[in-house]
Amino acid sequence: MPAPIRRKISHFKPLITDLAQTSHYQLSFGFLPLGLRNHLLARGIESRFVGEGVGLLCNSASLPGSSFGTTDISGNYIGVVEKFAHTRLFTQIDLEFYVDNQYRTLKFLEHWMEFISSGSTASPYDKGYFFRMKYPEEYKTNQTKIVKFEKDYRRSLEYTFYGLFPLSLNSTTISYNSSEILKATASFSYERYVCGRTLSADIYAGVDNNRDSTQFLNAFTNNSGPRLIPRTGQSLGNESGVRLTYTPPGSVIPQVVNANRPPS
Repeated sequence: MPAPIRRKISHFKPLITDLAQTSHYQLSFGFLPLGLRNHLLARGIESRFVGEGVGLLCNSASLPGSSFGTTDISGNYIGVVEKFAHTRLFTQIDLEFYVDNQYRTLKFLEHWMEFISSGSTASPYDKGYFFRMKYPEEYKTNQTKIVKFEKDYRRSLEYTFYGLFPLSLNSTTISYNSSEILKATASFSYERYVCGRTLSADIYAGVDNNRDSTQFLNAFTNNSGPRLIPRTGQSLGNESGVRLTYTPPGSVIPQVVNANRPPS
């Protein structure tokens, strides 16, 4: 390791002064299954409120974390115990919401959880009522997104959750003390998440999953201006008869071959 060198403050000032802020983010829930939507609609929770209103009332959120389940292997090398990953584990996320004066936020969480456990045919008002869980595809939602961005709206980090549903709803305190805004906090479980943009247009343009396509733009530019980078394995021709094949970042540069002869 080389010895430390003396640096001026101007060398690293742009790095430590251009830090992300915690207060700029957006939450949007994905498309709910039909049965769950009807269950919420019957209780005054419209799909538009789920798609826009709940996210705007999200007071605080947590970006997801993950870890690996591992197993220890010994015997490959004398005196050495190796650790191998076998499962990726995802931690639940906590979301805190402001409750509007129509209590739609609280109803949204309450009745979503109610729907999950409403698989029995008994009436909830009967003494012998019992709970039966519905099938996961009936209450889980995909494409729920948390977008972390900066105040200039030019830089962002997107998380897309699959198989998300509320796991628990914390008790909400009310009192006769000085009035405050009522808040509801819920924990959500999910099967997995994808870090980075996930729309089909992003995949086609090569900017999905936090890919940086700027290093390839010159290869896909001609006199008429820049072109969209195609998906892996697709080809893009131009007027000169040259075929350009896109290779994802982290591999080799895009291969340029003559369209009139096979590559060597």
